[in-house]
Amino acid sequence: MTVILRDPAQSAALDKLFAAALAARENAYAPYSHFAVGAAVRTPAGEIFSGANVENAAYPAGCCAETGAIAAMAAAGGRQIAEVLVVAECGRGIWPCGGCRQRIAEFATEDAIVHSAGPEGIRQSIKFAALLPQAFDRQTLESESE
Repeated sequence: MTVILRDPAQSAALDKLFAAALAARENAYAPYSHFAVGAAVRTPAGEIFSGANVENAAYPAGCCAETGAIAAMAAAGGRQIAEVLVVAECGRGIWPCGGCRQRIAEFATEDAIVHSAGPEGIRQSIKFAALLPQAFDRQTLESESE
């Protein structure tokens, strides 16, 4: 995986993204797995939207933190994701699940970056394309309809 290096201005923006995800994680509803996850997305305009995982006794009815953050962005009129940050207490790092990777692909800019974090801070950052190569996305449908 490719590590993305950032300049000081980008670091300040990343600190805000991390703080939003960490705050959302504090409100996660995870009474069954006890695995609290927070996520935040940043639009190219710099708007930040966050979400937390919400579990349900009927397990498939729950939703991931990334899904909540993306839904908040879409509800506010956002249509592009420049960065995603996911935070959880997980020794090996936390990355979006397959379903969330597909949801991110729907809105990700060409150079979107995904950050994996623990409560102590960012652990790794990679380009979204590395998480979901050859994604089935808008461009796939557009090329098929031509």
